[in-house]
Amino acid sequence: MNATIAWITTRGLLGRRRFLLLLPLPALLVVLAVVARSAGVDPGQWAQPVLVGLGLAVVLPVVSLIVGTGVLGSEIEDGTIVHILTKPIPRWQIILPKLAVATGVTALTAGIPLYVGGVLAHSVRLGLGLAAAGAVGALAYSALFLALSLLTRRPVLLGLVYVLIWEGLLTNLVSGTAVLSIQQYVLTITDRIAPTELLKHNVSLPVALIMTAVIVVGFTALAIERLRNFSQPGETS
Repeated sequence: MNATIAWITTRGLLGRRRFLLLLPLPALLVVLAVVARSAGVDPGQWAQPVLVGLGLAVVLPVVSLIVGTGVLGSEIEDGTIVHILTKPIPRWQIILPKLAVATGVTALTAGIPLYVGGVLAHSVRLGLGLAAAGAVGALAYSALFLALSLLTRRPVLLGLVYVLIWEGLLTNLVSGTAVLSIQQYVLTITDRIAPTELLKHNVSLPVALIMTAVIVVGFTALAIERLRNFSQPGETS
């Protein structure tokens, strides 16, 4: 792991104004959970729309999309990636630190409100389950969106298509599409850690774990290979 690249990526990400765009959605999740709990609303009525409909369907993937496409995409857009690529650094030592930063920032930003919402809806165990499963989802989403930032000039648009159309629409209409839904993997892992009737999932635990691994390894390898196309003659890859 290249600590220098990880530090530069973290500093650049947290120093950009668009990082502030990450905060309203997680804050909204906490506010809605607190209001519902304070008003004495049955968790069976608000847990699904708040924790899943907002937390897992919007907050987690959108934060992952903004962060995952930003850790490398902005450097490609402004040309500063050239300064890194002129160094004899193996491409995996560029991709892995950026993936780690994207995953960590996303897991914290989305995991804290998910934990709070889970505690208010049911128990500390559910809160921990949501936070832990959210971290796994953050890794999978980050690998996907980081690779997209290297594959297309419009990674945010394609990411939104996946999140809104595939996961948000098709997964609810066509049962077979749940196998390719990161959101469903997160729900399944959460249910394994903290079984509850409040959350529903459509894939088994083995499928969730295997597909998560496939997505993480596959898209990380794709990102490393794609970055090699930027290599200068004589560079180490």
